[in-house]
Amino acid sequence: MARIAVRFGRVEPRATARAYLLGLLSSVERKNCWQLAEQVGHARPGPMQRLLRYARWDADAVRDDLRAYAVEHLGADGVLVVDEAGFLKKGRASAGVQRQYTGTAGRIENAQVGVFLALATERGRALIDRRLYLPEHSWSDDPERRIAAGIPETVQFATKPRLASEMIAAALDAGITASWVTGDEAYGQDPRLRAALETRGTGYVMAVACSMRVRINHGRTPIRADTVAGRLPATAWQRHSAGNGAKGPQYYDWAWIHIGTDSHRPLLIRRNRSTGELAFYLCWSPTEVPLSELVRVAGVRWSVEECFQAAKGQVGLDHYQVRNWTSGHRHITLAMLALAFLTALAAKAAPERPDDAYHPARSPYPITLTVPEIRHLLVAVFDPPAVTVARLLHWSNWRRRHQATARRSHYRRRTTGEPAG
Repeated sequence: MARIAVRFGRVEPRATARAYLLGLLSSVERKNCWQLAEQVGHARPGPMQRLLRYARWDADAVRDDLRAYAVEHLGADGVLVVDEAGFLKKGRASAGVQRQYTGTAGRIENAQVGVFLALATERGRALIDRRLYLPEHSWSDDPERRIAAGIPETVQFATKPRLASEMIAAALDAGITASWVTGDEAYGQDPRLRAALETRGTGYVMAVACSMRVRINHGRTPIRADTVAGRLPATAWQRHSAGNGAKGPQYYDWAWIHIGTDSHRPLLIRRNRSTGELAFYLCWSPTEVPLSELVRVAGVRWSVEECFQAAKGQVGLDHYQVRNWTSGHRHITLAMLALAFLTALAAKAAPERPDDAYHPARSPYPITLTVPEIRHLLVAVFDPPAVTVARLLHWSNWRRRHQATARRSHYRRRTTGEPAG
């Protein structure tokens, strides 16, 4: 809070922001304004609702503080990972919501989609930037809908790769010295994003579809990536680990073949050793690098999924129940800050062990402190003592009054215009 306190001009929203962060770190089941307010001892959710909607503070400035905090504790030289996360919603009033594909559900659902940037280093990984995606036409070209959701006039339609490019540029301009960027097919398929990275001299390992066409040996006719893989001899494949998973090293067969006019632009191919399933990556680096380095970066891409899992499961990234554009960004930013705090504690608690003295299969040491374990310990320290019966009844009455108000409103809307019975 000392780091971000200057972003709040008045003491009231500053104190509420601290309470909000403590609520996000707590064990409360759903981290929305109602339950957070009850958890931290407020008499009503009004102050927290004002913090998200009306209070004067800049969530982008807090985002900048969060990014600097992550670099301070995790280091600046790592891999930037871009990906998107879906937030399932009901209705059509939440900013940017529509029926669209989201990996959260694995299908087309009514949802908001956020594009996120993560920083992954040897010490840990954290979400450092975010953008809510504003769909074209259904939102960007509907003035009434934009006004109702509080979308600023300066926010215009931008593709997800464009949003990713803006966040990557901001991170690099802020002093992050990441040598690599990685992302899934939605971003690897975009030539403008890849060109922007090459212009800055930042290497990338970006997933692409099997239908991606590439030129081999300066050939005139582009060939599908899966066709290239099918023509490789058995000697082209090498076994490498893409990093450690929950059950140990993740070994795959890997092959690469140069597709550019120089040796800095290979097509990287991963083959599952059990199923034979293939995955493809377009790669570029300002200098020559070994295959093992490209494999390492490709494996880092999955760290963003771990970030999403921790952000949603530990600090309520997707628990917000607000429709306004600013409110959504503010909640997401504070949730990212809470997660970065847990990640920084985990990095600081990690013991310094010589590489040759630690082997996971026979180590006498416990595993290092994880984000869930640290939050579990914090809950025991910061959770308020058992509340009184009077306070429990106060909140029960408050909720039921507001639920009654909402029910009356729904009944009125549904009965308006109905013929008399």
